[in-house]
Amino acid sequence: MTVAQVQLIAKQTMSYMENQIKVGMRLQDIRDIAEDRMLSLGATSFWYWDIGAFIFSGRDTRRSVSGKRYRTKDKRVECDDIVTIDLSPQSGDSWGDYARTFVIEGGEVVRDIDAIKNAEWRDGIAMTAKLHELLSDFVSPRTTFEALYNYINRFLKVNGYINCDFLGNLGHSIATDKGDRIYIEKGNTAELSAVEYFTFEPHISIKRSKYGFKREDIYYFQDNQLVKL
Repeated sequence: MTVAQVQLIAKQTMSYMENQIKVGMRLQDIRDIAEDRMLSLGATSFWYWDIGAFIFSGRDTRRSVSGKRYRTKDKRVECDDIVTIDLSPQSGDSWGDYARTFVIEGGEVVRDIDAIKNAEWRDGIAMTAKLHELLSDFVSPRTTFEALYNYINRFLKVNGYINCDFLGNLGHSIATDKGDRIYIEKGNTAELSAVEYFTFEPHISIKRSKYGFKREDIYYFQDNQLVKL
């Protein structure tokens, strides 16, 4: 499979999970369903520490941990809750990498951002979408990983948000070995076009908030234009 095909597995799985999340579900059940779905769609393994779906809910959505240390919490989805799902399917040497944060209000997943009643959750979800718009407007093939890192972090700071990633980065290249990735981070002066694909996955929170928000997609350049898988 190609990277595009494996990323499609992740996207189809996320769409499926949006309809599966129910009040009272265990986070482990969400993980199991997501991982089984990816395998049924053609994934053969999971590239990030053999974990196919990282699941966080409520105040744990602000947590950022290495896959080496991740454990799915013994929690259940509440009537008013927030759930982040981060998927890492693999087939052969190709990876997918895709994350979304869902808001549950009144026992239902709220699909329209503007319909979210909790202002903090609504603004956080909207900000993750805004950051991806800024990415598209800002980058060119000559943009460095560091320049993108600085630009996004300045925007977050001005708007009262923080970067929650435990390593401080905003994404990484897609490789065939997780140890070969390079990151959207300070000091990385490589140009974005130096890699075939890269993720953009800001994990953010409002200052002093207990909640976090994440949105991840894979991008590449085609004819000097940024394209999202």
